[in-house]
Amino acid sequence: MKLSIFKNRTVIGLGCIILSLIICFGLTPLWGSAVRAQTEIVRITDIVKKGEVITANKLETVKVGAYNLPSNLVKNKNEAIGKYAAADLQKGDYILSTKLSGTPLAEFEYLTGLDGTKQAMSITIKSFAAGLSGKLELGDIISLISASSGNTGIIVTPPELKYVKVLAVTLGTGVDKEYKASGDKSGDVEKKLPATLTLLVNSAQAKVLAGLEQNGNLQVTLVYRGAKANADKFLTAQDQYFENG
Repeated sequence: MKLSIFKNRTVIGLGCIILSLIICFGLTPLWGSAVRAQTEIVRITDIVKKGEVITANKLETVKVGAYNLPSNLVKNKNEAIGKYAAADLQKGDYILSTKLSGTPLAEFEYLTGLDGTKQAMSITIKSFAAGLSGKLELGDIISLISASSGNTGIIVTPPELKYVKVLAVTLGTGVDKEYKASGDKSGDVEKKLPATLTLLVNSAQAKVLAGLEQNGNLQVTLVYRGAKANADKFLTAQDQYFENG
């Protein structure tokens, strides 16, 4: 009986030794080789806005570790040149095939996200300063201030309009600021000032805006520009105003 136990322990010990040798001299070098392996990928060299055509001068090819890279990573410039960015790309970003589009993005794509809970509504920018000197962009979170017409001197910031999302900044020609015609060499479109803002609002906000549009002078202040996750926090705070009211 004791001899049988001894033999079993010997077999187990030998098995462990053999397994450790396989790991040390077989699997470990293979794993190390895989980690050290490199491949060429395409990287962004300058900011590319959503909807913009990707050109060769905004791309570079670099070598990086091949281990654990996404399978849909773009590795050849020709796969990206001439495509449209389906999302904002920053300098140094790798390009995933899911962030490329072979066709131009819809000009009014921001309207396709409406689901009935909120509405899109445009207001007039009555002066250069009132629209933040033409610096507003899609996705900005703004507050609206109203100065009553005449000499009453009444200035209010309606609580219903403390945090509002900008869907579009539109020129007098009807062209959105974010979708200027790339082939236009005259520069006329770029020189025209924004005429309206299209905002994402609920029905209560729409009624307040309609009244202010008719009876007051609206002024815009920029509250936040940046990551969508942070922008949504402001919109959530605004929604809570109506829920608590």
